Amino acid sequence: MTPENTIRIALTKGRLEKKTLTLLEKSGYDVSELRAGSRKLIFTLPDSNVELVLAKAADVITYVEHGVCDMGVVGKDTIMEKGGSFYETLDLGFGACRFCLCGKAGDHFYEGYHTRTIASKYPEVTRKFFAEKNMDVDIIKIEGSVELAPLLGLADAIVDIVETGTTLKENGLEVFETVAPISARVIVNLASMKMKKQKIQELTGQLEAGLSED
Repeated sequence: MTPENTIRIALTKGRLEKKTLTLLEKSGYDVSELRAGSRKLIFTLPDSNVELVLAKAADVITYVEHGVCDMGVVGKDTIMEKGGSFYETLDLGFGACRFCLCGKAGDHFYEGYHTRTIASKYPEVTRKFFAEKNMDVDIIKIEGSVELAPLLGLADAIVDIVETGTTLKENGLEVFETVAPISARVIVNLASMKMKKQKIQELTGQLEAGLSED
């Protein structure tokens, strides 16, 4: 577990990290050491009981779930794909995009009765989406540019994160259906919520106040 008087927060590296640091600044915290580009991975914020840990998205969930971090900031896409035991307490609103079912422009995806093949970096999200439709599909996990799969005939469609849709259009693809909206979320360890409830609620309130400034 984390030290009794400390709230340790795991942040997703990259774009969510930058937006979270801006929010923490608006909430009254000094994040200048992180802004300075240090190679450290754990930071204690000056004049506070808050520690920040920089990690990859899936690891944020792991650290929170196992109690070595009290809280985490991670995208809803990672939460949906990885799952886990924690509280999801706050939608931060930034990092907004959506999971979409996409394929070749003009294709009638739902016509016919054959088993469709879907390519995705997110097999769990894909499986759950089609299970809710009572559709049997074959899922192929892709690590790189998933847009290639329908273009090469590997898959009938893809499930992927869409922001502007520009990449889809440039490759002759289109959105067939929105699977789920995505944005950055705050997650909290189950035990920490009980043992450090007041501190976590205070910090959450500060973040909400920071969000209201936008």
